[in-house]
Amino acid sequence: MKIGGSKFLYRLKSLFNGHSLCGYDLVTPGAILILLLMGIGAIYSSQSYRGGVQWQAQIGWAALGALLYICASRMDYGIFLRYAHWIYLLSIVLLLCLWSPLGERHFGALRWIKLGGFAVQPSEPAKLGFLIMAAAMVARSEMEDLTGSLREILKFLLVFCAPMLLIFLQPDLGSALTFPPILFAMLYVANLSQKFFICVISCALVLLSIVAFDIFSYRLFLDRHGLNPVNNMGLYEKHSILPLKDYQRNRIISFVAPDVVDPSGVGVSWNLKQSLIAVGTGGIVGKGFNNGMQAKLGYLPKSVASNDFIFSVIGEERGFLGSSIVLLAYFVLIFNGLRIATLSRDRFGTYLAVGISVLFLTHICINVGMTLGLMPITGIPLPFLSYGGSFLLICCFLQGMIQSIYRFRMSYE
Repeated sequence: MKIGGSKFLYRLKSLFNGHSLCGYDLVTPGAILILLLMGIGAIYSSQSYRGGVQWQAQIGWAALGALLYICASRMDYGIFLRYAHWIYLLSIVLLLCLWSPLGERHFGALRWIKLGGFAVQPSEPAKLGFLIMAAAMVARSEMEDLTGSLREILKFLLVFCAPMLLIFLQPDLGSALTFPPILFAMLYVANLSQKFFICVISCALVLLSIVAFDIFSYRLFLDRHGLNPVNNMGLYEKHSILPLKDYQRNRIISFVAPDVVDPSGVGVSWNLKQSLIAVGTGGIVGKGFNNGMQAKLGYLPKSVASNDFIFSVIGEERGFLGSSIVLLAYFVLIFNGLRIATLSRDRFGTYLAVGISVLFLTHICINVGMTLGLMPITGIPLPFLSYGGSFLLICCFLQGMIQSIYRFRMSYE
């Protein structure tokens, strides 16, 4: 027992101490701190009239996230390569738990599992598991040409489709949309043949055409039965071959033609209209901290103001300058992650850093785009700003992994 314990302690110590360590990269922690402070302030001001306490919980999650960041940064990231399969399988098991007695349904979506006194959103660990598994598979494969890599690509697609499909069925379209950019970015960095990407783009265009035809058929169905998008009660879903919910179709129509699906502006396009009002009235310098009205007075609903539409709150109170600071901090975060990817001495570290950076970029583009009316509305949070424990902890851990790649890169010469 003593010998076994000594070996265990030695292995545990080796995870946090390398032989060729570099110093800490301070750029990323600085950007994260700025985002966390602005996020907590925005959560507080969005609920101050109602006496909300989510900002206090966010401080607690941020403190726990800082601990996770430190632990991840001090671990040799090579451990994730060795246990990639187990991490991925665990994330799939967590997703499957949604359809067990542990699963909880909120607002018609099955996205949470109850573990003790905590509610966990398994789609967030699934992103971590997929990132690690995909980076490990690409690092262990030789990407030469499309024909020679076909078998490996099929494996990637299987690993890719399993979590994405399970997340889509919750339904959580926003989180499902974050998976394709990660995989394609890794394969692009791996110098896969351009024929593959041409095939993927062609398939994507075909899929978009099918979705467009489905939306058109949905609109005809409503007109034929004298229904409107608000009271159709999901009647069209059983007539479609696509696994889309009618409320998702309404969101797509509200983005393409808002006057058609919601001419009065009080239905599915309400959140977007209030978000545009918040950002537009913020001006150059904003209304000042805790002086915004859209969220506090309930025009921007409390169910989304502190998470999916937190950027709107910042735009109203901090104005163009405050919003620019947020975007600049994100630019520094992503650019530094890609810079560290180029510094990595092994393929796994490079692909992992690229995948993490692309995941953050996808979240930022979709969330900011939907608050400004540039993309359809999907329930996807903003890293380090939106309220939520599961997402914040995963974000901290992922950025800690990038720090680990920077610190331990000399160990893989």
